[in-house]
Amino acid sequence: MTAAPEWPDAGVTPGAGDSAELVVGRCTVTVTRRGGWSWGPEPGGLAGRVVDALPGVLAEHLAEYLTGDGPDVEITEPVVITVRPGRWPAPAATGVVVAPPGGPLPGGTSAGPRTGASADALAETFRESFAESFSESFAGSAVQAPPESAVTLFAELAERNELGPLLALLPDDSVRAYLLALLGDPDAASSPVAGRVFAELALRTDPARLARSLPEPPLPPGPSADPEEVVASLAALFTGLVARLGAGETARLVTSMTAPPPDGQDRPPPAPGRTGASGEVRVWSALPFLLAGPLARVGVLDAIGPALAGLDLAGDAPLLAAALAYKVLGVTARGWRRARRDTVAAAAFAGLAPPVPEEELTAAAGRLRPALPVLDGVLALAVSRGHDAADPLLVTGAAGGLLLVDAQGLFPVAWADEAPGLLPHWRACGRPPVLVCEGPLPPGCLRDLAAAGVPFLTALRPLRGDPVTRLPWRTPVWSAEGARVAPRLAAELPGHAGRLAGLVRALAAERRAAPLAARDDLERTVTLAAGLGLATIAWMLWRDRETPDPVVALTRFADLDATVRFERDAVRVRVPLGRRHADLLRAGLLADVPGVVWLGGRTLTFSGG
Repeated sequence: MTAAPEWPDAGVTPGAGDSAELVVGRCTVTVTRRGGWSWGPEPGGLAGRVVDALPGVLAEHLAEYLTGDGPDVEITEPVVITVRPGRWPAPAATGVVVAPPGGPLPGGTSAGPRTGASADALAETFRESFAESFSESFAGSAVQAPPESAVTLFAELAERNELGPLLALLPDDSVRAYLLALLGDPDAASSPVAGRVFAELALRTDPARLARSLPEPPLPPGPSADPEEVVASLAALFTGLVARLGAGETARLVTSMTAPPPDGQDRPPPAPGRTGASGEVRVWSALPFLLAGPLARVGVLDAIGPALAGLDLAGDAPLLAAALAYKVLGVTARGWRRARRDTVAAAAFAGLAPPVPEEELTAAAGRLRPALPVLDGVLALAVSRGHDAADPLLVTGAAGGLLLVDAQGLFPVAWADEAPGLLPHWRACGRPPVLVCEGPLPPGCLRDLAAAGVPFLTALRPLRGDPVTRLPWRTPVWSAEGARVAPRLAAELPGHAGRLAGLVRALAAERRAAPLAARDDLERTVTLAAGLGLATIAWMLWRDRETPDPVVALTRFADLDATVRFERDAVRVRVPLGRRHADLLRAGLLADVPGVVWLGGRTLTFSGG
């Protein structure tokens, strides 16, 4: 791949006020990559990006000769520049080597003539720079980049008018925990975001208790009060409390407003220190790594860092990643036993040295409980935004709750204990028809759906008292009384139900993330995330030729092995060349994923070879 631009007398000025400049008379660029056979997701753009970046790169490397003092230096030999991962001046680029045709490889010596001692010193500088970068490339861990705070995530959601819907999905314990965390940050305590979180908590608090807790209780809203005005009034009240009393006293008042969190979750113990992965690791399945790109597309990956850091749980991000990996690796034998190759692959995905102790996963499942609803909410809002109201949603019973899934592609939306917990998501999707599929439904599920006005259709035999009407169809099907449901949905119901049953069996029953945990909060969160990642892979690869099914993606890519290399600035995943690699590359599923929080902010890159 060669680009041969000619830049006659193209000057590169190092900075304003400097008299020195770099003049390129003629330049031929060759892009050379190291390792593997893949040029990345956009091979056609590599040469152009190198040409665009070369003037600035040369100016940086030749800065000591561009001071404006001393004689001019003319370089008449080939110049080799190594661009290391993470140092690329253009956005979303991969590490490359810039060298002339026939020139020396990085770290080699040049046989061409040199002009002047300055050129000799320059060539030696380049060789030393490459030797340093080559040794650094084997470093096992990066400098941990601090994740963004929760106030940053909430502010971004507020700009998209999604903060209110997200807060409405959170349980009381999570709202309280994040409000206290915001009060613990001097910069965030008086922010509009903190006021909005307080308003959400105040609206859920008993008015009598709220009046006893606050020195100036808010006036009760009238029957015709605008909800937005009520929220704004409560937010202004909170800002005034922080200004007069200070963040510490306001936090005490907030604590008195609500009951203490259950299970001793107020101050979770810190996560223990763990050893990071280093060098190269061979994993039997690259599928966990393929989930990162789809999750980054919908914002779930970016939300993990702020959601955990807001509650001082950033150290548990690798354990969350390991739990996610177990959802797409081998079947958990007897409900708790894992194969050794699964523990190696999960640890590599999490950036940890294998194995990940099960007791640490169990402890993390308890610590992460207040933060997990934020991740579930971000995922649900993303899927709801993309849902077409003309397409149905699917509901089935799973693991003691109800799972809501988009019928087109089986994108999971939400998981709730009972039907009322799914109603906000149903409304956010445009109030579409709902197909209730086979599964252990909670008592009163059909009655709750009918009472909320959900137009549902089901092949499950109703219980006495369920408000349903049998439809004239070749098989027994029922719909909610008075609901108008398209006849085509009755024909589509068996196919949707079969695919959904396969998804629940594969991700919820056969694979367990934290089998020893007392509650299923972590299990549900990583199941939703894994299902979304698999559904995205299936949709992008096969939607034009077959029905997209996340279980098919799980089956076809489960044994795609890979070599994972941990470097200082990146984690590189090399998968074998072949049909699967080509399909993933064409679909854009091998694009770089920057800023992975559980990898210390490093970039996750893919190549073939």
